[in-house]
Amino acid sequence: MAALLYGAFAPFGHASREQLFEIPPGTHARRMQGEQVDFLPSEIRLTLGVRDVLLLRNRDSVPQVFGPVLVMPGQDFRLPFEQAADYQFACSAHASGQMTVRVLPLPDPGIDRLRWRLDAFVHAMRHLPIRGPETQ
Repeated sequence: MAALLYGAFAPFGHASREQLFEIPPGTHARRMQGEQVDFLPSEIRLTLGVRDVLLLRNRDSVPQVFGPVLVMPGQDFRLPFEQAADYQFACSAHASGQMTVRVLPLPDPGIDRLRWRLDAFVHAMRHLPIRGPETQ
């Protein structure tokens, strides 16, 4: 019971408002070899006031397109959001070529915040990256 009350009323505590997604090295080469490379989810979920800045890091050796922006190798791209909505972007790093960024409003304390925390936990568990150790 105490855990539920804490989840419903505890303040949000994050050191950064950025949510990082990386394009790993070798992504383009693996795609050119016909491999199905899926490292980005089809939907990224952000929450205003908690995680409302999308940070894309291109660790690949080729430029990647995200919306109208060309993210060069080794470059980071930060996209802050100020309104709750669903945003559609063309994304060359995504297998489908499209990505949705769903920005949710900050939930009020109580049952809304508890639901948000539980939903965020379930969503994160569904989209955990399953990768072996990276070789150098």
